[in-house]
Amino acid sequence: MLRALRSPFSLPVFRALPASVLLLSVLVLPALAKPAAPSTPAPAAPPLLPTDFAGWSLSAPAQQSNAPEVADAANAPVLKEYGFQQLASGHYVNGDNNLSLRAIRFQDASGAYGAFTFYRRPGSIEEQIGHGAAWDGSHVLFWAGATLVDATFDKVTAMSPAELRELAKDLPQPASSANVAPPLPVYLPHQDLSAGLTHYAIGPEAYARGGGVLPVALVDFASSSAEAVTANYATRGGDGQITLLMYPTPQLAAARLRDIDAFLKAGNSQATWPQPLAESHSSSLLTRRSGPIVAVISGSLPAATAHKLLNQVNYQADVVWNNPQGYVSEGSKVARLILGIFALVGILGGSAILLGLFLGGGRALYRVMRGKPASAFQEETEFIQLHLED
Repeated sequence: MLRALRSPFSLPVFRALPASVLLLSVLVLPALAKPAAPSTPAPAAPPLLPTDFAGWSLSAPAQQSNAPEVADAANAPVLKEYGFQQLASGHYVNGDNNLSLRAIRFQDASGAYGAFTFYRRPGSIEEQIGHGAAWDGSHVLFWAGATLVDATFDKVTAMSPAELRELAKDLPQPASSANVAPPLPVYLPHQDLSAGLTHYAIGPEAYARGGGVLPVALVDFASSSAEAVTANYATRGGDGQITLLMYPTPQLAAARLRDIDAFLKAGNSQATWPQPLAESHSSSLLTRRSGPIVAVISGSLPAATAHKLLNQVNYQADVVWNNPQGYVSEGSKVARLILGIFALVGILGGSAILLGLFLGGGRALYRVMRGKPASAFQEETEFIQLHLED
């Protein structure tokens, strides 16, 4: 066993090397070995809730969790679809008043807005806090950036809305496009819209639990990255819903519209329609596509009102001209490159000629002004000659 543990330098290939080479390798190789650079720790995420704001102070360290089941066990799948990242809860005091805060950070503003529409209570009053708020007595729900905040006061004062506005400014804001609200709700008609009954979904769980009208499989969230918003409308002639579905391309939207039309034309013979569709009047079941948006009208709206609402859904695309000259072929690019090379050569050559005329002509003019010939070629004093012919 001892022979099997011989030093590697006792092998024949090492014994054949001179001792000086072995000694040099032992001394130099460790010096050449580059030590591994110390890993830089990733910057810690800013705290979700501040320690104090607008006179309120955190009475104990905020509780945090990265599990959506802790935030809402019953609706954890919904939170996952919206991009749940972190939950923070804390208890604040301001004199003899108490405030309980629960904040949920999402991946982007679309998730925060979607969760806001999901948890917003019917009949709540709209407030100007953050990007949107719903006030229900002592309970306030608002969202700002990628964060949803649920606030509950013991005593509501006249300054409570202003205090929450300061809190909304202290919330961490996501960078770049993650801080942009989803554009789909903007296309909803505003006339006769029931406030607080609009739900935005980016997944099947949130769509089904938020009062979606169409079957989840027909919307096709999984393979098409669809977004959906469902809004209720109340008119004198009846109530109804508008479902807007946005897809990445108009081609996908057109394919979804064909499937939806086929599903609606087939009727409810096999009792496969969801209850909102089954209770809808046939004159109120209308569909329309505008760009990548598919609009579906359902409910008991009068036919004229349904058509009017449907025609108000119009997609608007902003066209940006990155290249005013349009498409440039590869052959044109090569020709432009060659012409550019010729132009550069001409500029450099012309510059050399002008510089030579300036220097040579200036020297000749200086000699003439001194009464000498313009050329100094015949003057031996101005040139050093070696006379190598001797």
